[in-house]
Amino acid sequence: MSTITAVSTPNAPSAIGPYSQAIKAGEFVFVSGCIPLVPSTMQIVEGGIEEQTKQALTNLKAVLEASSSSVGKVVKTTVFLKNMEDFATVNKIYEEFFSGSEHKPARSAVEVARLPKDVLFEIECIAVAN
Repeated sequence: MSTITAVSTPNAPSAIGPYSQAIKAGEFVFVSGCIPLVPSTMQIVEGGIEEQTKQALTNLKAVLEASSSSVGKVVKTTVFLKNMEDFATVNKIYEEFFSGSEHKPARSAVEVARLPKDVLFEIECIAVAN
């Protein structure tokens, strides 16, 4: 029987609702949507889509590492964009973020009407643990 464990790290923003930063279930880690909050201030990083994308990915990496996983073990991501016009910019940063991985994760990218705290970018993922 597999164990289900909540993951929490001070190196990423704390949850802003009734959810966990991530859940480890058996051999997998399910990371909640990461938005571009600076962990120490819980404020949105200053700047536009580039800065927000980089901060959200930094937060994602911190949660993965706290889950005994890593960027190289991500198998699936879902990207949420406030504006699909930002896709090319986000895609370049995303590609750099995953450049050290042996594979490119499966991915969905969608434009949404609104994101938490009116941010421009959010990402969630599923990864292999350990």
